Amino acid sequence: MATKASFTAEEWKQLLESPMLASMAVTAAEPSGLWGMLQESLAAGGMLAKAKADAGTNELIRAVVADFGTAEGRAAARDGLQARFKGSRPAEAKDKAIDGLRQVAALVDAKAPGDAAAFKSWLQSIGQHVAEAAKEGGFLGFGGVQVSEAEKATLAEIRAALRLQA
Repeated sequence: MATKASFTAEEWKQLLESPMLASMAVTAAEPSGLWGMLQESLAAGGMLAKAKADAGTNELIRAVVADFGTAEGRAAARDGLQARFKGSRPAEAKDKAIDGLRQVAALVDAKAPGDAAAFKSWLQSIGQHVAEAAKEGGFLGFGGVQVSEAEKATLAEIRAALRLQA
């Protein structure tokens, strides 16, 4: 089982960023206004809380969630995300997030092969949960769809980047 000690500081920062990258990719695919963005952010945070509370959570996931729960861990993730997206236009955010997930997949495949499948599936589930958090295309909460075509396409891109089977 991989732990924080299995990774360099830079690699660990990438792992800390990865839940937010999965969330940001979906949110950037089809921004759903302020209320929708808030719901999607809360959905991502809820997935971290769920992983923390679940006794059956994979140890690598548990370690990332625990470190993200510290001020130091959140600062590392925030600083990494700011550096990754610095100077980006909103339209580039999704592609940069997907690219970051591709890097994380390669990292866990190489350094934590026993944990890689569970970790990558967890990231995919974060993206799915975020996609389902807010309706897209409606007006004042009426109409719209739970998961838009753009979000479905982004979820497929995330799955491919993480090298997961459909």
